[in-house]
Amino acid sequence: MRESILTIPVSEIFEPKCGCPICRMRDMLEERTIEYIMGAAMMEPDVRMETNRLGFCKTHFEQMRDCKNRLSLALMLQSHLQDIQKNIFNRKNIFEGKTAKQKKVSQINNDCFVCSKMEWGMSRLMVTFFEMFTKSRDFRELFSQQEMLCMPHYDLLVSMSGESIDKKYQKQFIEACNDLVKKYLDILEKDVSHYCKMYDYRNTGKDADWGNSKDSIERSIKFLTTR
Repeated sequence: MRESILTIPVSEIFEPKCGCPICRMRDMLEERTIEYIMGAAMMEPDVRMETNRLGFCKTHFEQMRDCKNRLSLALMLQSHLQDIQKNIFNRKNIFEGKTAKQKKVSQINNDCFVCSKMEWGMSRLMVTFFEMFTKSRDFRELFSQQEMLCMPHYDLLVSMSGESIDKKYQKQFIEACNDLVKKYLDILEKDVSHYCKMYDYRNTGKDADWGNSKDSIERSIKFLTTR
């Protein structure tokens, strides 16, 4: 399959063969969106209107808070809070029906500017991903060489495969997904079990061999949750 402006970003995501490739795809989109919104975009009126309307989820508020430019976040918060005052909790709307007001609050609580941009980007990258798997033997091989798939993204890929991949390659794709999960699951279980054994009094001491188990809790959580 000839490389194009659409396939190159997907190929680059799969080249490292470290961790879950769909997590890397998500992380790339997330990082770029955070950089965008914390940069000059926060002064654009159209963007500010959208962030006022959608707000941000807890995860992305925390990521923006950890950025160096805290003033950008403060300005967005100022504008967002003022928008809530004006459109939901002002004197004019004080007698607005409970259902109408609650609907507006629920929308703010459940929407996120970064999540919406990521979903848009992921939907387009996933179309290219499935097309590449169908048309490129090299990419099918590259996919099978990945380190692992996390559980949520395994679920995502398998559930989408029925409508996204030519029937000729569906079985091969699902088997490849199963192999990536099973291979990593076996490693994780072994490492977590070894971690637990190291707390046995017979294994204590400065010369105790923890092997690869010290970060097995963190790796297991990421495998099970994508985070």
